[in-house]
Amino acid sequence: MIRCRQFYLGYPNSATVSHLLTWSHWIELLKIDDVLERSFYEQQTLLERWSVRELIQQKESALFLRLAASKDKAGVLQLATQGQQIEQPADLLRKPYIFEFLKIPEPYQIAETQLETLLCDHLQPFLLELGKGFTFVGRQYRITLNNRHYKVDLVFYHRILRCFVLIDLKINEVQHQDIGQVNMYFGYFAQEENIEGDNPPIGIILSRNKDELLIEYATYQMNSQLFVQKYQLYLPNQEDLRRELELTLREGTENASQSAKTLLDENDDT
Repeated sequence: MIRCRQFYLGYPNSATVSHLLTWSHWIELLKIDDVLERSFYEQQTLLERWSVRELIQQKESALFLRLAASKDKAGVLQLATQGQQIEQPADLLRKPYIFEFLKIPEPYQIAETQLETLLCDHLQPFLLELGKGFTFVGRQYRITLNNRHYKVDLVFYHRILRCFVLIDLKINEVQHQDIGQVNMYFGYFAQEENIEGDNPPIGIILSRNKDELLIEYATYQMNSQLFVQKYQLYLPNQEDLRRELELTLREGTENASQSAKTLLDENDDT
């Protein structure tokens, strides 16, 4: 009865409510107090046709807060009202990626090959974490240049952006040679694997830690579709993420107020 009353108060015009969502979906959505956050999960559930279990998993991984962390106020509001729209390579990124579903006990000691194996063994939740549009192509994808063999950790194809997505896994900090290697993979896939209609490949290096300054210099004037992103093996601190979001929304309001004041002052001067 409590949820029914909450649903009635939150959605008084029931004609506008999507009937593609089950009552179990709505129960999970109504547990979210923040209106923006609830709206995002509602839109994203419709866009990606999440099951109730998938919706719960994405809520627990703080997907909305992670996506909002890299956006300004306008971006956050768009995210809440439209869900995550995939229009360019940067739209694929999450900050950070969460691999809690692997259930690796703390303190963890794991090799890169073990992490890769675990992700492939848990492909369904891994694809859910990557987001809409990813299709799995292969692991340890071999490429050969002048009789030398190289292997890309994980290869996906993104059916919305129509391009290959190359993922390189690192358990240690990313080094400049790692970036150069992925850039070489770009060239190979663009020349040897792409077919008519394919767009240039995207590269994502996933690491536990990254040196921002090193990456800035190592990628200087390099392919803009190469990204270095962090991953976590455990759930993020949602309160820290929520404080970041509140700061973004507050700064956005202050900037809008300052812009309006500047405009009024300019009008007064004229």
